[in-house]
Amino acid sequence: MPEHDVLCFGETMAMFVAEQVGELEDIGQFRKRIAGADSNVAIGLSRLGFKVRWLSRVGNDSLGRFVLDSLRKEGLDCSAVEVDPAHPTGFQLKARCDDGSDPAVEYFRGNSAARRMSPALLGPQLPQVRHLHATGIPLALSADCRALSHALVDGMREAGRSISFDPNLRPSLWPERSSMIREINALAFKANWVLPGLEEGRLLTGQQTPADIAAFYLEQGVDLVVIKLGEAGAYWRNAQGEGQVAPVPVAKVVDTVGAGDAFAVGVLSALLEGCQLPQAVARGNWCGSRAVQSRGDMEGLPLRHELDEHNLRRSA
Repeated sequence: MPEHDVLCFGETMAMFVAEQVGELEDIGQFRKRIAGADSNVAIGLSRLGFKVRWLSRVGNDSLGRFVLDSLRKEGLDCSAVEVDPAHPTGFQLKARCDDGSDPAVEYFRGNSAARRMSPALLGPQLPQVRHLHATGIPLALSADCRALSHALVDGMREAGRSISFDPNLRPSLWPERSSMIREINALAFKANWVLPGLEEGRLLTGQQTPADIAAFYLEQGVDLVVIKLGEAGAYWRNAQGEGQVAPVPVAKVVDTVGAGDAFAVGVLSALLEGCQLPQAVARGNWCGSRAVQSRGDMEGLPLRHELDEHNLRRSA
């Protein structure tokens, strides 16, 4: 039996979040946290009781030790994370917004240790895991990171294990749009479950409607496509059918960063537990609604007892 339920990989950065609203150059106080879409999903699944293995690299510096300590406290197995003596841990500065708008973010990751992830991280054999979750972010970091992404996905396919993929587009990390679309889709076509946002899907496929975006990926051999529709909820489609699930009402949006990662946590956790698709997408919507009501990238991710209490209230 696999030693872990899920393998996630990517770059976790230190994040300094402004304590006051304003331009970053005017802020004098910041709070130190961690950030990274891939590790957000890993943390979210760990909080729901899954055994998660984390694959990455950090610098041999205080920020790297902070990142590793934070991930371990969330229950992640970080035994395969490499510490790089020559390159630093990436970090970012994030503004504070109280009106629900997207905060300004400045990245300092160009020479980071994580950009030097490669298939050498895997060792002599593929980690014993049940499921792999991948995103498009490592594909953008370097050629070696792209090679690692494909090595992991190809190994999981050969082993007959499931793979989910969230495009998580970061156009600023790519030299130009056409290579981004080509590389993202090349990995997406190998996945079982693909989870784009609506605008991501339009850009990657050239299609406009959720149904046509999903059909594009299904025709390439993907088993399931779930599309985030923002205030309209989410749409799902596979070979057996399709459906749209209404969103969870939110009184006030505090911070939208990390909402897509929380949605992925909800959907993936439910699918891995054998839930039906409408229920899985509904869980994704609920997790996403929690994320936008919390400040920080992963602070709103629920614990297992909170999910169970929510399910009890819904069934009452």
